[in-house]
Amino acid sequence: MDKPHLHFTLFKGKRLHLGVTGSIAAYKALELMRSWQKAGATVGVTLTESALEFVTPTAFGCLGADPVHTKIFDGYAKPFAHLMPGQAADAFVIAPASASTIEAVAHGRADSILCCQALAYDRPIVFAAAMNTLMWKNPITQANWETLKKRGHDCIEPGSGLLACGVVGDGHIADLSLIYLHGLKAMSPQDLSGVNVMLTIGPTREYWDGVRFWSNASSGVMGASLAVAAWLRGACVHAVCGPGTPWLPPGINRLDVVSAQEMYNAAHAIWDEMEENGEGRALGIFTAAVADFRPDYYGPEKFKKHVQGNDMERTEKRGSVLLNSDASIGLRFLRNPDILSSISAKKKDGQYIIGFAAETNNLIQNAREKLERKNLDMLVANMVNVPGNGFASSTNTVAILSKEGIENWESMTKPDLAWRILDWYCLRCL
Repeated sequence: MDKPHLHFTLFKGKRLHLGVTGSIAAYKALELMRSWQKAGATVGVTLTESALEFVTPTAFGCLGADPVHTKIFDGYAKPFAHLMPGQAADAFVIAPASASTIEAVAHGRADSILCCQALAYDRPIVFAAAMNTLMWKNPITQANWETLKKRGHDCIEPGSGLLACGVVGDGHIADLSLIYLHGLKAMSPQDLSGVNVMLTIGPTREYWDGVRFWSNASSGVMGASLAVAAWLRGACVHAVCGPGTPWLPPGINRLDVVSAQEMYNAAHAIWDEMEENGEGRALGIFTAAVADFRPDYYGPEKFKKHVQGNDMERTEKRGSVLLNSDASIGLRFLRNPDILSSISAKKKDGQYIIGFAAETNNLIQNAREKLERKNLDMLVANMVNVPGNGFASSTNTVAILSKEGIENWESMTKPDLAWRILDWYCLRCL
């Protein structure tokens, strides 16, 4: 799960319980457990009798699982192990979830320690199904799956891929990143429930000819971190994503665009729709590094550096290229629409706007001017020409500006920074 925008570390004090069933995908549960541990959570594990055919308690124990359960009657030391997750865990995930375990939980059977634990857990459980295609598509399995969903459990369907039996089809365990995030979501406060969040993320590309464009080095990691953090905390999230924006979970409404004009149109359409719906609060977070200017479009074909005769005349008539006597060229640039200012200008009560400022000098002065000029509620400013900061970096050091004043935050990972920005918003606006 090499996705920097998912590396949250603020779940210290949280406990997750992981149930592992009999499936060849059981070995992937070790990676899942490690991911939640890196996020700060303590992880306990229960292995079914069938799971023991694929993985061992020792493997989980050596990687820090505490406790590790394998059977209902495990001596006097753990007489109530079958009740443990319901008493202590903030989240309960069963991954992989086999057909037999899905059936047993759906029908309330208590013939294994994992099924007992599931029955004794009074909150939604995350199920990540994995099995042979024919077993998954069987009407009985599908009926059991629907039963779990109707009871409010968080059910992650398997993906399509090459299965252990050599068949390609549905039944492959879902992307581990998705299961990991659903586990985090179960441990997260749902303090943004009822809030509509719209984000602009990543760079824009302003094409000059058929192959060349004007852009910047934005990776989209900061915006993607904020989108995921808002989704984890219960918001309805809409992400307008420029080129190269990282993977986002399906629960986020993602719209991919290329140019600043496309981003402008998409952001306004989403914001207006959120306003029309009028349900809950609206939060706009504008992290995108939008190109302020675009080159005057030359055309869909590739510009040739050796321009002669009629081609030169055609180029000069377009007005997009100035051919100099020394064989260099000059381009004419046009101003792009200002997405942040135009949306902030129509902000109403209950709507909140957070902007970002990427600077190379005079950070506070430039940020103050932008905060006032664009009518923002909060501005996150950083120096992008400092190592370990800004574009393509996994960390960020920022100054937070608002009407309340200025706060200087220490360097932290972008996912943790995203979480803290949302904390700041929740404390003041909800």
